Amino acid sequence: MPTEASIHDPVPVGAILAGGLSRRMEGPEKTLLELDSQPLVQRIRDRLAAQCGDILLNANGDPARFAFLDLPVQADTVEGFAGPLAGVLAVMDWCAENRPTATHVLTVAGDTPFFPADYCARMKKALAEQNDPETICLAFSGGNRHPTFGLWPLRLRVPLHDFLVREGERKVLLFAQRYNLVKVDFALAADGSDPFFNINTPQDLEQAAGMTGKAE
Repeated sequence: MPTEASIHDPVPVGAILAGGLSRRMEGPEKTLLELDSQPLVQRIRDRLAAQCGDILLNANGDPARFAFLDLPVQADTVEGFAGPLAGVLAVMDWCAENRPTATHVLTVAGDTPFFPADYCARMKKALAEQNDPETICLAFSGGNRHPTFGLWPLRLRVPLHDFLVREGERKVLLFAQRYNLVKVDFALAADGSDPFFNINTPQDLEQAAGMTGKAE
């Protein structure tokens, strides 16, 4: 069971969620597309590594295609591409086996290259202000929620499995609202751009190319 200290000052395991289907992106899967001469997922790994030392990747299919990242790769542990929560559960399952003393996981999306440099610090600060060990922190910006960006207590691993498998549910907010949900609001950039801008289409990739350097 987490101690009082670990609840208020966790050292979370970081996780890149890249287990979804790239339905709107033509050609190669979007995490391997290049942005500023660098694979998108590598850029995200580096950004997360600067904030969170212990990282893994949630991705389905042949893990060899991500060997260049030098990260553990964990596939979904429930069938059917059940959305972001399936990735969160997969990461929790990996931690249960490989990081048994961990108390929290910090997730980022595999298609969002400009997430805030203080993302981890802000999420931990929000958690520290709570007393409920079943607190879930989710990122918001510009009035929009970002359900793949969250700080999740590992003690909710079994309830999350039941939510996905026994209840057949998938919605992040439906699960999170059963617990102490904290919405962590991040400001937009000075030019109005959203640090959680994500890449779903070729047009988004072109827009992101114009944002490199500005959103660092």
